[in-house]
Amino acid sequence: MTDLKITLIRSVAHRLPNQRKVVSALGLGKVNSTVVLPDNSATRGALLKIAHLISVEEITK
Repeated sequence: MTDLKITLIRSVAHRLPNQRKVVSALGLGKVNSTVVLPDNSATRGALLKIAHLISVEEITK
């Protein structure tokens, strides 16, 4: 089972409202905030919408 470590590297200021909603739904707040989420299709789909704002690392358990 793998998890994804997601870090917000760019600000959501002046971004589309849908992109802001995805960032907050993932639990990310300010720049450099990090969350660890399960690697599943729902998470991957959300990450594709904001790929230009984040960095992603795979964590194996």
